[in-house]
Amino acid sequence: MFTVNAYAATAAAEPLAPTTVERRDVGPHDVLIEIKYCGICHSDISHARSEWGEQSYPIVPGHEIAGIVAEIGSAVTGFAVGDRAGVGCMVESCRECDSCLKGEEQYCLKGNTLTYGGIDKDGTITQGGYSTHVVVTEDFVVRIPDGIDLDEAAPLLCAGITTYSPLRRWGAGPGKKVAVIGLGGLGHMAVKLAHAMGAEVTVLSQSLKKMDDGLRLGADHYHATSDPATFEQLAGTFDLIVNTVSAKLDLDAYLGLLAVNGVLVNVGAPAEPLSLNVFSLILRGRSYAGSLIGGIRETQEMLDFCAEHGIGSETEIIPAEKINEAYERVLASDVRYRFVIDTSTLA
Repeated sequence: MFTVNAYAATAAAEPLAPTTVERRDVGPHDVLIEIKYCGICHSDISHARSEWGEQSYPIVPGHEIAGIVAEIGSAVTGFAVGDRAGVGCMVESCRECDSCLKGEEQYCLKGNTLTYGGIDKDGTITQGGYSTHVVVTEDFVVRIPDGIDLDEAAPLLCAGITTYSPLRRWGAGPGKKVAVIGLGGLGHMAVKLAHAMGAEVTVLSQSLKKMDDGLRLGADHYHATSDPATFEQLAGTFDLIVNTVSAKLDLDAYLGLLAVNGVLVNVGAPAEPLSLNVFSLILRGRSYAGSLIGGIRETQEMLDFCAEHGIGSETEIIPAEKINEAYERVLASDVRYRFVIDTSTLA
C-alpha cells in the first residue's frame, strides 16, 4: 500500500476537505495512473451527500479521470509507462455474466464495482479521482487518443459515454431528428456528439439564455420549454429525445414531442420518482427507455470517435480548494459546461 493526497467527503452535510488515501501496490494486471485531471459530475454530489442512499465515509469522489501511466504490472500488455490513460465509472465487474461477456460491464448482473463508493474485491471501499494517483486493473483502463487534451478528455469518461451510448444505440445519424433536454454537462456533450453523427439536433432548454452556446456547439434549433407554444409547435417531431437533466419533468409533455415509434431515453438521474400516462406511449408506438454509461469497449470507441471529430468537453479548470464552491455552482447551473480539477493542486 502507498499513500496519496486526495479530497474527501467526511459526512453528507459536511464540505469536502483535504485528506490522504491508501492505494494498493501495483499487481501483475494493474496500471498505476498519475491523475492529471478529474471532472466533477453531478453524481459526485449526489454520492457525497448520500442523496442516492447512505454512503460509507470518508469517500473520495471522481469518475472522470485522465492522466499518465506511471507504472504497469508484469502481466500488462495494453499499456506502457507514459501512455495517456483514463478511468470512468467502473473499475471491475464479475466478467462472467451475459452482460459482461457482451462487453456491457455497466449492466453486470452481479453488480460492477464503482470507481468510488464501491466494494473492491479485497473488501475495501473504492476511492475515486479527486486524488493524485489511482491503481486500476488493465481491463478497466482506456487509452486517451493524442487528439484530445487531457482536461477536455476527462469528462468524456462519464458525460461523453453516457450520451454517446444511447445516441449510437438508437441510431442518431443522417435523416434523424434528435432532441436534447438540457444544455449542461451531459447535454452539451449530447449536442456535440449527435451533430458529429450527422443528426438534425434540437436543444430543449428551460430558457433561451444558452441559445448562442447551443448553436455554436452544433445544435440546428433551440427552443425554450418554459414556453407552452414549444410543445404545440414541435409535437410529433423527434425520432429520439435524450433527457440529460436530473430533475422531475412532465414526461407526457415530452413524449408528445416524439414521432411515431420515437424513443425518449433518460440518462439524467433525478432523486425522485417519475410518472407517465401509458397512453402517451401506446397511441403512437413510442418508447421510454433508460441508459447507463457504456461498457469499456464502447467507451474506447467513443474516445476514438471524439478524437476523429475533434470533440472534447467544454471545461472550466479549478484548483482542489474550489471543489466545494464548484459543487454549489453545479447545483445552480452556473458552469459551462464541466468543472475539471487540476490534481496537481492536491500535491
